[in-house]
Amino acid sequence: MDTDKDLAPFIETIQKNCDISDADGASIFSVCGMALRLRDLNKWERGLAPWAEEDPAKLLDWIDKKEQLWEASANTDFLPLPLMGNTFDPFDTPGVNRVLARFDLFYGAGYAHSLKPCFFLARIKETRSLGNIPVLVLGRELVRDLLTLPALSQDNAVVFRRDAARLFLWDQMAYLKKSGQRFLRFALRRCGLPDPGVDSRISHFESILSVQEQTYIHHEAGELSDTVFNRDRFREILSEFPHSPIEFLARTVKDLLADTGPAGTLAHIIATENAAALGFYAAFQDGLFPPLFPRLRQAVEKFAADGDWTGIAQAQQEGFDTAAQYARDLTTLFLDGRQTNDMEQAAAKINARLLQPLVDARP
Repeated sequence: MDTDKDLAPFIETIQKNCDISDADGASIFSVCGMALRLRDLNKWERGLAPWAEEDPAKLLDWIDKKEQLWEASANTDFLPLPLMGNTFDPFDTPGVNRVLARFDLFYGAGYAHSLKPCFFLARIKETRSLGNIPVLVLGRELVRDLLTLPALSQDNAVVFRRDAARLFLWDQMAYLKKSGQRFLRFALRRCGLPDPGVDSRISHFESILSVQEQTYIHHEAGELSDTVFNRDRFREILSEFPHSPIEFLARTVKDLLADTGPAGTLAHIIATENAAALGFYAAFQDGLFPPLFPRLRQAVEKFAADGDWTGIAQAQQEGFDTAAQYARDLTTLFLDGRQTNDMEQAAAKINARLLQPLVDARP
């Protein structure tokens, strides 16, 4: 069997669906956000290292061709996937992956931020388990769209995208805000870097990535294990308020529940006493996370001085309690709006009671 030949129409169709998604979803990004995602997509297509930069003239030419392709792909329905004599809906991930198992390939499809459809295809590098949760570690990606997602949960499994994670992590360090720099330096020292400069980060990058791999995986495991924020209700809120501050709030609350829950990120960091992972975790928090979980960075600063994990465990519990209350309040206001058939009023209450206080409390 000529695998490449047999799968060629399937791979080409996934790429077309990626182009359709990117054409219709590009508008959700800011100018800076779009530039970053285009650079990452270009690096992936060219096979460049995360820290490598394309020649500006070549990059601009590539962007121009990509935009022409998207213009031709806009407002087009997603295509069914032809695979080994059968046809699959592009979101039928269980069906597609049952067929792909013989090829050690994994197909990902779903809805990401602002409900932008996301598609990718990658080689399976390794399979593990985390308790009763399957974990798939993916290697080289054959197809992907604009979104550089390091990990995700799909069909009750955690999926770690190593190619995407390399780009994502480098961007996190390269574009980190000033408020997170001291925590990043702390984390890099705990990773054994002789200095925090770019050259040292490049030479030790695989070690840094191995630390973050566990953080990405345990975050997704925390989401799968969360029982506080009803998953169906969460999706209904996103569907009602896509590409809005309310969606951003709901996602932040769900992320915090995953990170502070009993099976999530901080629980793993504390159990393994991984100080480097703790530093990275504190460094990379942004958006609504710092005002929602202000205790975190205070606790990490104290830990850097005394090495006492007790304060981190206390902060974890406080963060979980806060996120749980926000999830309950957000759900109540949403359901009240549905009951009265007045989602505009529900949005106003969510903004006034939950969102605005966090925006005002941003450091």
